[in-house]
Order: sequence, then structure tokens, then C-alpha cells
Amino acid sequence: MHDQPLAIGVDDFEKLITKGYYYVDKTGFIKELLDKKGEVSLFTRPRRFGKTLNLSMLKYYFEDTGNEEQNKRNAELFSGLWIADAGESYVRKMGQYPVIMLTLKSAKQRTYEEAFYCLKEAVAEEYARHEKAVIDRLEHSEDLEKYRSIRGRTAEASDYLTSIAFLSKCLYQAFGKKCVILIDEYDVPLENAYFCGFYEQMVSFVRSLFESCLKSNPYLEFAVVTGCLRISRESIFTGLNNLEVISITRKDYGEYYGFTQSEVDRMLKAYQMEEHAKDVKQWYDGYLFGETEVYNPWSIINFVKVHVTDRDAFPVPYWANTSSNSVVRDLVERIDDEEGELKEELEHLMNGGTIEKPIHEDITYDAIYDSQDNLWNFLFFTGYLKKVATHKKGKKNYVTMSIPNDEVAYIYENTISVWFEKKQKGFEMSPLYKAIEEGDTEGMEEEINRFLEETISYFDYGESYYHGFLAGLLRQNRKYRVLSNRETGLGRADLILKTPRIRKGRAVILELKAVQKFQEMEKGCETALRQIDEKKYQEELRQEGYEDILAYGICFYRKECVVREKW
Repeated sequence: MHDQPLAIGVDDFEKLITKGYYYVDKTGFIKELLDKKGEVSLFTRPRRFGKTLNLSMLKYYFEDTGNEEQNKRNAELFSGLWIADAGESYVRKMGQYPVIMLTLKSAKQRTYEEAFYCLKEAVAEEYARHEKAVIDRLEHSEDLEKYRSIRGRTAEASDYLTSIAFLSKCLYQAFGKKCVILIDEYDVPLENAYFCGFYEQMVSFVRSLFESCLKSNPYLEFAVVTGCLRISRESIFTGLNNLEVISITRKDYGEYYGFTQSEVDRMLKAYQMEEHAKDVKQWYDGYLFGETEVYNPWSIINFVKVHVTDRDAFPVPYWANTSSNSVVRDLVERIDDEEGELKEELEHLMNGGTIEKPIHEDITYDAIYDSQDNLWNFLFFTGYLKKVATHKKGKKNYVTMSIPNDEVAYIYENTISVWFEKKQKGFEMSPLYKAIEEGDTEGMEEEINRFLEETISYFDYGESYYHGFLAGLLRQNRKYRVLSNRETGLGRADLILKTPRIRKGRAVILELKAVQKFQEMEKGCETALRQIDEKKYQEELRQEGYEDILAYGICFYRKECVVREKW
């Protein structure tokens, strides 16, 4: 078996290589970036798809550290990788530029003041990283004073608005070369600010930071920016005419974020896990970036790492535990306030269907909830939906979307389950309990159908879906204990309701069936009632002392149910 360790959460390229971790070679990204010659490139990809690691790779490739030995060590990191054999014109670019790398992912605080403090820390740390190479070479005393104040976190707040542009000027003075600027997760502070209520303040800061260092900056060689969304030019990138956006709809750069099929095949082979190819494809594949289909890299690495020590472990939703699922939750919770179309579309997706929506890449966080289309767009660009096809209607581009894989389907299902459990607490349940106790099968049908209309169904779950649905409803009562799949007689009844008191108490048996055709519902009830007889579900209850025993066969088809009583 392959003996290279797998790195979880390591996004520093040097550490990944020097510590001998398994690395999926993405250095072809460097060649394409140089060939395209974009001045400011914004790459938008979902979270945990390798954006930070790729920026770290660019930093080690292009950076002139001012130290010849360090530059040599950085060059050695790429020995044996694809870019090393790409040609002399590319190798000559190695170690040729001062590099500024700033990550904004730490700005996730509850107030603007706290978020701004974290951004100041990130800027100060980058100043500190360059201090040795820069501070003795500054030409003007006022520049030296300003550098030290930003480095020491004592500068005026306004100085941080232009701090990256100023750092590029200082680096140019020190090296006589223009800078490469790398900005990671630029939209994290914006997303956080929207949900915490200080969006406009954060937009103003980020706009000033970007305008000063990316627009008409004489000290800029080129810049690469990453994030989940393309935030509209009007809010962040005002007048930034040199910006090129490479979103998931673009055909170029498709293979550099996420793992391609061949890369996953090689990894599985390296760790002798080829037999799991079908499972990982069903769970973690399905994202389409341009015309390139890719796997979720975070989930694949986690899956393989777990299986190194537990060969029989089942696939689990690793991405669900790391990504912010708040927008999926908000989508589900909006169903009560919207027309029926939203629920129908979500149900259609949950059952393996597709929806078609106009696509627009310019969006602002404060406009996500302005329309259903905006919300669907947000889910699409952040990885919760994938492209199936595109076409044009008039002047608008439309994308046919579906849920990418089982992992993302789990996120929806879990969110829907939590939502429905919360919703159940507001249901008026007494009519259903009364109908059960009085043998009113029509009343039971009416109430259960009403509750089915209120929830979101994914019918491929068959009986297990309806079992969980009905058990959840019935557990709200205080009169009965609800037993699920309890051993009774010669088998397991689906649901049993029992009063704590036996004398003068009551027990209720509910046997459930699900059918594929509406016309089969009566037959399904008959099968359920016959099973109650054949498996003698009532026998154990009688032995316990219950005399008042009711038994029902319930058959489901989509959002319809039929109830029949056993006499």
C-alpha cells in the first residue's frame, strides 16, 4: 500500500511537499495563468476546493524572498512536478517577483470592530513577513514610519484602506520589481458581515482595499483573487476594468480546483482502494466546472484517509461538517413564506430531478433573498447545485441544475428533517389522536394527508421515509409511548402506541406500506393488515395485559395515504 500520509486541512504548499504528503499535482495552473496573462484574475469556487493551496503554490513559485538560499529551497519544492518540465520560459519566472499574500478568511466576527481587528492582524502579519527585506531599503522616512505603524498595528484606521497598495510600493522600492498580489477568500468578511448586520461597513473597507491595490496600481505585476461568489462590480470592484472573472461557468482552468476522474483513480489505486470507485463517484463526484467534471477534493482525501485504517467504513458527508449550510437552511425555512413553487422545485431536486433558472454571476449578499432566482444562483455557485446543461432564452442565459451527489443530498435531507421537526411542534395533533382512538379511518387519512402536504418529500426512501415521518408526528403526544420496529409476536411491527397504564389502557398497532402506483394503495393496506395477523403482533400486547388493542394498515403513495382498520 502507498505509504505517503494524506493531509487534512494542510493548505501550505511548502509543508505539503516537505512533509511528504500525497499531493495531486496542480502545477499546470501556473502555466495556464502565465499563458493567459490576466492582470487581475478572480477565481470563484465552492469552499474546500483547494483555493488556498493553489494560492500558496503560486506564492512559493513566483516569490523572490530577497534570500538566495530561500529562493533555491522554494524552487526545489517543484522538482518532479509537472511545471518543472513545462519549458524554460516558465521556469525562468520562478522566484522573480515580490509576493503579497493576504487571506481574509479570519474575518468571521460578530461586530465590525472585531472583524476589522482580525483584518488588521492579517495585514500586519504580511508586513512582518516582508520586514527584513524591506525596512532598511525604504527611501523616505515617512514611508518607514507608516510601515512600522501598520506592522505594529498602531496605524490609523484609514491607513489600512490602502495598506496592500502601500506594501506593494514598499516592495518595489526594495526589489525594483513589480509585485504579485494574492488575495484569498475575499468574500468571507462580506458574507459574515451580511449575516451579522454590518454589511455596508465591510463593503466600504474591502472596496477601498481592492481599488487601491488592484486598480491602476503602478507596482502590480498581476493579481489572483479567490472566493465563492463574484460580488457585483458596483459593490466591490467599482471601475476595475482589468478584472477577469473565472467562475464555474468558464471552460478554462476547469481541472485545477477539485480532483478529476483520472486523479481520483490514481489516488484510489495508490492506496489499493479501487473497489470503492463506485461509492466515491456516487457520493463525491458530479461538480461541473466549465466542461470539466470534478470530485470534491476535501471529501475524497477524508474518505481515503479514513479507509487506510478502516477498510470497511461507509461513505459519510465530510463536506457537510465543514461548510456553511446556512443558505440551504434559509432556503428550506422560506418555504412557509413563499408560493408552492419553491417547495415543488425542492422536492423535484430531492427526487433526482432538475430545475431551470436564469443565471447571473453578479450578486451581492444583501440581494440573495430578494428573489428565488437569486437564492438558487447562490446555491449553484457555492456548490449545492451543479450544471446539467445551459441554453439561451432571448438575452438571458439559463442553467439546468441538479443536486451533485449523495453528499450534498444528505445536507438537504438533514436540513429538511430539522426544519420539519421544528415545524411539527406547531401542528395541532389532537384531531389525529382522536381519529386513531375512535377508529375513524377517514379522519386519520385526512389528518395524515394534511401533514404530508406540509412537508417536503423525497420518495425514493419508500417505507423508511414514511415511517420516520409518522413516528415523528406521533411522538409529540403525552398519552402514549411510541415504539418503533419493536419485536412483537413473530416479527417487528412498524409502530406501536401504548399507554403507560395497562388496566383500562390501550395499545395501537400501525403497519405501514408504500407503493409505486396510486391504484395499488388498497392492496397495500390489505397486505399490511394481513401481516398484522400472520405475524401475530397483537399476541404479545395481550400477554402484557392490554385488552383494548387497535390495529391499522396504512399505505402511502407520494402525498396520499389510505388507512384501513383491522376488525
